[in-house]
Formats: sequence, structure tokens, C-alpha cells
Amino acid sequence: MPQRHSKNNNDLAFFTYDEKRKLGYGTQKERLGKDSIKPFDACSLCLKTLIEPMSCLKGHVYCKECIFECLLSQKKDVQRKQLAHATQLKQDKEEEEERLSLQKARELDAFDQQNHGAVPQYNDKNYNRDKNGFHGANSVKATSYEEEALRTMKAFWLPSATPEAPKKVEAPSTDTVCPEGNEKLRLKTLFAIKFTEDTSEQKRSCSLDKSFICPSCKVTLTNTLSLVALSSCGHVFCKKCADKFMAVDKVCLVCDKPCKERNLVNLAKGGTGFAGHGDHLEATDFKHLGSGSGLGLVRPAMKT
Repeated sequence: MPQRHSKNNNDLAFFTYDEKRKLGYGTQKERLGKDSIKPFDACSLCLKTLIEPMSCLKGHVYCKECIFECLLSQKKDVQRKQLAHATQLKQDKEEEEERLSLQKARELDAFDQQNHGAVPQYNDKNYNRDKNGFHGANSVKATSYEEEALRTMKAFWLPSATPEAPKKVEAPSTDTVCPEGNEKLRLKTLFAIKFTEDTSEQKRSCSLDKSFICPSCKVTLTNTLSLVALSSCGHVFCKKCADKFMAVDKVCLVCDKPCKERNLVNLAKGGTGFAGHGDHLEATDFKHLGSGSGLGLVRPAMKT
């Protein structure tokens, strides 16, 4: 008689490993397909084909209009936060001046009372003044027992007893950031990139869409290739040609413009709102079994 293992032992009170796998239990991994990854010639903001493409020094590619609008909106947001911060500082200064003026008035009033001697001196804790401005025995206590109880009670569900927390506006950062890489980005660090279009007769007759090639090896550029752009002139090459020729000759193969090793910018691969950058474009999803049912409750996991 064959030995009973997890694949045919189905009379247990708990799920076996094979049964859990069939129910989709655990972390499920799936390689992202072409439809889930942004093409190399698409904008990282509008996800459409690039129009006047520009790149940052980290290799994130945008349309010129899209990245300019993004940086302009960030500038406006920074100005709004700076105005709110200036208003907060002005309000704090006014409150401090008012506090100092009240403290000075109390000190003068206490000095006047001490010189006359007829009225007892009050400190800041029990100092009060009625509507008519009288003190001591002639004054009426400003707070009643009910108001004192409301002030000391811990009924946070009552609007009158809820403590107030002053909202402080922190000083905002004046730097604009890259929407894709979250690093500091300035307008002067952006540079225009130039793709070499495939103008061969064979490609023109079989396809209506534009395709780009490496100007050195004439290989069609796709998401499977690692691309390198020159920040000095903007021409885009495959990484093999960039490492083989330009890193050694220190000159662009198209326009003969001098370049240095720091001018070689690796263009980021992939990257959308649902996928990450780089070569490890894999989606993961964690599922656990629901109580009393054989189906799993899905909890989405981070995608890397």
C-alpha cells in the first residue's frame, strides 16, 4: 500500500500544504507582463508617448510640458506653505506681545495695590477682575463653580470641555522634488534627450508606429535593453555601446561632442503607479485563509 502524503491525505481536520497551495494560500508571485510596465519611450507622469522628452540626472524621463507643470505646481505649493508659515509667525509674535503687555499691566497693578495697602495683593493664579474694574472685596469672582467644573472635568466628548491643541505650521522646504524618484530636482538639472528613429525602408513598410534604434549598433530599443543617455548632448544609446565606446573614447558617437563618465545617465526602466523600476519587476500578493471558509481573504502586498 502506498504511503499517504499531503497530496492524497484529505481526511485531516486541517489543511495540508498541497491543499493550501491549491486554495492560493501564502505569498503569490507573478512576473509583470508587458502591459503592466511603462514603455521606455513613455512619460512617467502622463504615461503617453514622449513629446520633447527630458530626463533628470537619475534617468527618469518626462515630457517637457508635464515636468514643467509639475515643478510649477510644486513652486506654488511651496509659496502657499511659506505664506502660512509667515502668518503663523506673525500670530505667535502678536500673542507674545499681548502676553507681555498683560504681564506688565499685572505687575503695575500689583505695585499700585501694595502701595495703597488697603487691598490685598493677588498673584497670577487667583488674579481676576470684574466688568467694572474693581478688585478685592468689591469684585465678583469671574468663574462660577459650574465653569470651574467644566474646566477641570475630563469629558472629551463635550465640545466645551475638549482641550484645544494649537496647530503649528512648520517651515516648509523650498526644494522641488522629482515626482518619480523623490530626490531634489531643479529645472537647470533637466536635459533634453534625443532618440534615433529607425528610418529603414523595411521598418517603414511593416509598421506605422515609430521605433527607435541605437545609433551605434542599430539594435531596436525595447524595455529589455538598458539604455544610457548623454547629459552633454542628449543622445541615447544602449548600455553595451556606451560602456564599450563612449566610456573609453570620451566622445559622442553621433555629434562628436566631448563627454565624461559622469555624463552617462542610465535611463530608468519600467515604472508606473502599479510597478517598480529596475530589473526585478515582480508583483507579490499575500492570501490567508478565512475562518470557516475555504476561500482566502486577500491582503495586497507591496510590489517591488
